[in-house]
Amino acid sequence: MSIAYGIQGQLLEVTVVACNKLKDTEWISRQDPYVCLEYGSSKFRTRTCTDGGKNPTFQEKFVFKLIEGLREINVVVWNSNTVNSDDFIGSGKVQLQKVLSQGFDDTAWPLQRKNGRHAGEVRLIMHYANTNKPATSHAQSGPPFVTPTPGSYPYSVAPPHVASHPTPSGYPAPSPYSTASPPSAFYPASPYSTVPPPPAAYHSTSLYPPQSAAYPSPYSSSAYLPQPYPPQGYSYPPGQYPGVYPPRSY
Repeated sequence: MSIAYGIQGQLLEVTVVACNKLKDTEWISRQDPYVCLEYGSSKFRTRTCTDGGKNPTFQEKFVFKLIEGLREINVVVWNSNTVNSDDFIGSGKVQLQKVLSQGFDDTAWPLQRKNGRHAGEVRLIMHYANTNKPATSHAQSGPPFVTPTPGSYPYSVAPPHVASHPTPSGYPAPSPYSTASPPSAFYPASPYSTVPPPPAAYHSTSLYPPQSAAYPSPYSSSAYLPQPYPPQGYSYPPGQYPGVYPPRSY
């Protein structure tokens, strides 16, 4: 049970519900009980339950200002008389540890006569609103969750829009791998030389294949010169066909 600290001046509600099985102080008629509560300098009295007998009911609420270090209430039950002084029925002490630690107490407290014998019981309902509840965790609590309404955000700036499909780009995405060639120490040396040969090792691109004076090029520029028409040795109309015409008969 946790102990409540700092109760000075705090309010405690006490409701006197009823009494049960009280000692009867009357011989002929029914007794008229009432209840007195005392806490420090505060004293309260219920109304008189006329003809309440051994089981009177009250249902009356009182408010006390708590005092630091005082954790009990004195309760006394009397029988009201019209002619003689009131008769003492019983008294008891109400402990406040439970209501101060848990905030609520609904208990029937026993009463005793002056000789210490049982004199019945009184039922009280007590409420204390400033209960010190034990902490369940030492971690810092986060900000309270706020349900966003349509079109608004619980933050100062709206979160950025995230497209459901990637946006097409005119350039390929950069490769996650390095484009630098690996060091040669991880691969064996190549049997072929990677150094290009000197320019003298190649033939000239002016003539390929090389021409020789004994074999003139078939692509001489003289082949494309215009020729005389008609060609030499040609006559018109043409001469007769060789042989005999008409052919002889057999």
